[in-house]
Amino acid sequence: MNAPATARHVLPVVKPRPVPAALIDGLKSRFGAQFSDAQAVREQHGRDESAFTTVPPPAAVVFAESTQDVADLVRLCARHKVPVIPFGVGSSLEGHLLAVQGGISVDLARMNRVLSINAEDLLVTVQPGVTREQLNAEIRDTGLFFPIDPGANATLGGMSATRASGTNAVRYGTMRENVLALEVVTASGEVIRTGTRARKSSAGYDLTRLFVGSEGTLGVITEITLRLYPLPEAVSAAICSFPGIAEAVATVIQTIQLGVPIARVELIDAGTVACLNRYSKLTLREEPLLLMEFHGTPASVQEQAQTVQGIAREFGGQDFEWAVTPEERTRLWSARHNALFAALQSRPGARPINTDTCVPISRLADCILETIAEVEASGIPYFLVGHVGDGNFHVGFLIDPKVPQERVIAEDLNHKLVARTLRMGGTCSGEHGVGLHKMGFLLDEAGAGAVEVMRSIKRALDPKNIMNPGKIFSM
Repeated sequence: MNAPATARHVLPVVKPRPVPAALIDGLKSRFGAQFSDAQAVREQHGRDESAFTTVPPPAAVVFAESTQDVADLVRLCARHKVPVIPFGVGSSLEGHLLAVQGGISVDLARMNRVLSINAEDLLVTVQPGVTREQLNAEIRDTGLFFPIDPGANATLGGMSATRASGTNAVRYGTMRENVLALEVVTASGEVIRTGTRARKSSAGYDLTRLFVGSEGTLGVITEITLRLYPLPEAVSAAICSFPGIAEAVATVIQTIQLGVPIARVELIDAGTVACLNRYSKLTLREEPLLLMEFHGTPASVQEQAQTVQGIAREFGGQDFEWAVTPEERTRLWSARHNALFAALQSRPGARPINTDTCVPISRLADCILETIAEVEASGIPYFLVGHVGDGNFHVGFLIDPKVPQERVIAEDLNHKLVARTLRMGGTCSGEHGVGLHKMGFLLDEAGAGAVEVMRSIKRALDPKNIMNPGKIFSM
């Protein structure tokens, strides 16, 4: 495991590369009004939801409107060895979009068209700037939906690049399982396609999986073909409160081990429930709770709910409080997705240092309880939520960015949590990616040999190291 956090270890290394005037002139000539080097625009594209606030913004921003725009931008930047940093909506929690080596931000938000819907094949092809909420709104009349829900209304390009998952992963999987094909602009400006519309293939290397989760370090994703699913005939959501975290987690473990096909199961600790009540004007019991959702036929939903309610009672759970109408369900899930903002409101001016670990379901309770004991002993305010159906949970440490020692304490807690997770056979990042924040942890998890293989792939595909450099691992 990496050395414990110190003041000089908790901030990213910033080494901007020069951006020649010739490149700026070339970008202005090629992109016209799609180019901006205004300070406000640059600053908007130089910050995300991470705790890193000291990285300078990119030198300029290009608003891409087509694959050709992206290809031309990459070629121009490659000629001058200047970094290209993809930008979606800025919802990253790990510093993915920060210009630690300077460069040009390519904003993909205008590439926001749903290109084709193949309802018969349960497939859709989209541009990278389409958000998950936009996609589901546009395909609703087909009777299909896209289930991957990381909480933030992220772009599907960003979700693919970070291998996102979220609340529905326990039933529907992650972006890894649900991306079938891609169009990618490589570091040379070449446009390639990976995968097909077929559900399986054994033809050559799996390049789609290589780019899904590459965090913009190998190329810029410009089209994505995704799996869709039929809208369930019946949907029911329920809340169940528990006397403690251990009882709630035990309920989840037994539910999963019995094979109940629950769609979503979220754990929220008592302190976070209190924050949600204040932020979203709810009246939830301020105890650890599970927020669950069941999909299927009316009969299967009823059967799932009865089974889980019986398990919950064994562990001291209260009777389910049902959210029957779509409006009630939306309100509850919106509140859950706003957990970060609710927690931040509890400490004005704070910034979050987020963890994102995942362990085998059998070790989930041990990992969470040991973590809570450490965090509460530290005195750092925190919130805890989790997509616990697949062993994934998040702790957010709420630090005052003006107090360097708080960052050091929080990062030390993060080190201890990751070490615990790895000892239990888990991973340092279940869904947020590596970015800047977890580069050292990736080395701990994968080992020097595996990371060197990753570097070799990076060198082969991006010899000038211009694609979002300084992320995932050092070069």
